[in-house]
Amino acid sequence: MTRQDEDAPVAGDFVRSYVMTGGRRLPAEDDLALHALVCTAPERTLPPGAGPEVRAIWELCSGGCLSVAEVAGHLGLPVGVARPLLTDLCEQGHLLCRAEQAPAQHVPRATLEKVLHGLETLAIG
Repeated sequence: MTRQDEDAPVAGDFVRSYVMTGGRRLPAEDDLALHALVCTAPERTLPPGAGPEVRAIWELCSGGCLSVAEVAGHLGLPVGVARPLLTDLCEQGHLLCRAEQAPAQHVPRATLEKVLHGLETLAIG
C-alpha cells in the first residue's frame, strides 16, 4: 500500500546547489575570500547563455562593488554556490575582483606626533 503523498510529483522551486554550480567545488579560500569585493568589468556585457543565478549576480554587481558575502546574502544563495559562480565570472573577465584590504600597519607614536606637528605648523604659518 502507498500513502497519498508518495505518488505526488516532486516539484517546486528547490534547486540543488550542484545544479547551479555545474558540480564544481568551492574555490580555495585564498582565491575568493568572503570579504573580497566584486563588480562588473567596464565595457563588458552579460555572458552569453547565462543562467538565472549569473544574471542576478550581473544585475546586482552592476550597481557597484559588493563583497562576496553580500552578493550571496542579497541573492539568497549559499556562499558555496555564490563563490564558484563569482570565481568563474572573474576568471572570464566579466567581473573585477579586489582582494580584501591588508591589515593596517602599526605606526610609531613619535612618527604620528611629527606629522601632526608639521600639519599644525602649516596651518599656523
